[in-house]
Amino acid sequence: MPGDEKQPGAAPVPDEAEGSVPFETPDIYGAYPRLSDDQTARLAQHGRQRAADAGDVLIREGERCETFYVVLSGSVAIVEDYGTPDEHLLRVHGPGRFIGELGLLNGQVSFYTAVVRDPGEILALSMDQLRDLVTRDSTLGDLVLRACLGRRALLVGQGAGFRIIGSRYSPDTRRLREFASRNRLPHRWIDLETDEEAEELLRRFGVGPEQTPLVIWRDTTLLRNPSNAELARLIGLPSLPAGNRHGDVLIVGSGPAGLAAAVYAASEGLNTTVVEAMATGGQAGTSSRIENLLGFPSGISGAELTERAVLQADKFGARISVPAEAARLERRDGHYAVGFADGSEVTARSVVLAMGARYRRLQMPGIERLEGTSVHYSATVYEAQQCRTDPVAVVGGGNSAGQAVLFLAGYAPRVYLLVRGPSLEAHMSRYLIDQIERHPRVEVLLHTEVTEALGDKTLEELDVVDNRTGGHRRLAARSLFVFTGADPHTDWLSGALALDARGYVLTGAEAQACSVPELWQSQGRDCLTLETSLPGVFAAGDVRSGSVKRVASAVGEGSMSIHYVHRYLGHTAAPGGTDTSPHTRPKESAWLA
Repeated sequence: MPGDEKQPGAAPVPDEAEGSVPFETPDIYGAYPRLSDDQTARLAQHGRQRAADAGDVLIREGERCETFYVVLSGSVAIVEDYGTPDEHLLRVHGPGRFIGELGLLNGQVSFYTAVVRDPGEILALSMDQLRDLVTRDSTLGDLVLRACLGRRALLVGQGAGFRIIGSRYSPDTRRLREFASRNRLPHRWIDLETDEEAEELLRRFGVGPEQTPLVIWRDTTLLRNPSNAELARLIGLPSLPAGNRHGDVLIVGSGPAGLAAAVYAASEGLNTTVVEAMATGGQAGTSSRIENLLGFPSGISGAELTERAVLQADKFGARISVPAEAARLERRDGHYAVGFADGSEVTARSVVLAMGARYRRLQMPGIERLEGTSVHYSATVYEAQQCRTDPVAVVGGGNSAGQAVLFLAGYAPRVYLLVRGPSLEAHMSRYLIDQIERHPRVEVLLHTEVTEALGDKTLEELDVVDNRTGGHRRLAARSLFVFTGADPHTDWLSGALALDARGYVLTGAEAQACSVPELWQSQGRDCLTLETSLPGVFAAGDVRSGSVKRVASAVGEGSMSIHYVHRYLGHTAAPGGTDTSPHTRPKESAWLA
């Protein structure tokens, strides 16, 4: 098979690892654990053992995988672009290891092909069998989950998956790259302006530069400037439910507040749908490491926190659809109808608004043409990989900026933190300040503002000004990361419910004060704490006026909103005079039990 040569950095497993095979990829960060004999035996009681011949394809790239495989003997190769001229080897797994990554758990298509390399035996379990087993064995479930999360991170870091070909100056290229990055989809960007591979691929597919951006997967799938929804369907991200079902609760937004609401609503038997315009996780999903979240003493990345929450919501039966951009809200026949930008619609008896807020973009000369290439509004592994040899700058004085600085300092030789205020204490947690002050590769510049981004195709320098003296200086930086506050995404709600002067959603007594008295008199009660000026519509997390902008607070409000949803549904009978909320919990499917 092409690419069978030993991978760079790969080595045989230690001799004491029973069942080791030549060229097996070593375990990296717990991504490739070897199951114990006892764990394998328990799996064998539920699965089917069979022979595996060299060349047998277990998982095929681009197809959904509904089977969990354990290697009993022989070896399995993980290959990208299998059967094409670009075929190359990613991993080799021997006895005791299982096959699959995050897509196995959340229903996405596979980003690689798993093919038997050395003949032997494998154990096959359906996903239902696996879920049933790990429900009763939390140790095994956590081991599988951690490995799948680690494998997705490694695929992302390697640039595996589909390819995006487009110009760094193209807004659509930036859009596709942002959507793929925010949804943690393995991909590689090929710059039309500088990458020689771009010209060769355009010739191969017979398309011109004017038809870019393109999304290419293997040599079989080509999408010309696809919408985010088209890319999502290619990868297998879940779409809106078919038909116009009348659910119990529709949650708009899937940041920490929305995901917490989804977990509690679905686990308590409510028919739950979650819609998200861009990517699960919200701003928290872009955080490199969250260290002040209760229960995670060593910290957790926003991506891992998000994936765990998504799997947990799925466990209880919540449906999460990405992308689905809400465009209108109206009350109809005792329900609320939410219309989307693509013309579709979902109705529900209650609504939880949890859209969070979006980072403000810097407005200054030279920055727009560099956005998406060397000016970023998140700091993930995608962006960090571009910063291994050059200095970078971070703008902002809050926790998000501090987390980004420390993360990037693990990659870049120098990180400048630009803060317009006199100190970090006003908006940043003490634990972050202490780490930043001690880090040898971080330099904090207070009273400093960026006035211009300089560079043709990529950022080369920043013009910064000392806002006390008015003095300017040039700062060498190849990437700029911006974390300068956020604005709520509530334009679509204007006129539908009460907002404060900055566009955040009013709730509780403030919302009731903006309503006509007859509205709440007809309800026979006052507006509930997280309820908006529309009875049965609630707001939680950053989008709510007066909320504390912290992950833990958002999670708390999201879970608390479901308490109020229950109170509302119990007070408001469904059409026909009966409460249609289910009173039995759905079958649990099993992750993070």
